[in-house]
Amino acid sequence: MTYPILFRRKVLSVREKENLSIAQVAKRFGVGVASVMRWIKTPDPKTTRNKPATRINMEMLAQDIKNYPDAYQYERAKRLGVSKQGINHALKRLGVTYKKKACVTP
Repeated sequence: MTYPILFRRKVLSVREKENLSIAQVAKRFGVGVASVMRWIKTPDPKTTRNKPATRINMEMLAQDIKNYPDAYQYERAKRLGVSKQGINHALKRLGVTYKKKACVTP
């Protein structure tokens, strides 16, 4: 859960004005000590991630799904030359779910 910027600034300003310790201000506002320590370092929440673009070509992955609908993720990873975890994240971005077993009634 991300706390609003105004709340973070209020917590930090009260700490400065009343010269409270981190534990005291955390208890007063009902937040964790680690949260207050993190807000001291970076008061504003991070809006973007510093992560490079994916190596997986989404069009190639979509074509692979059409060509091999029953393939395992490790097989797709080997064909596309990426990691299994990368395939997992890319499939989530595409909205592809695991194959469900059909319910067979007697």
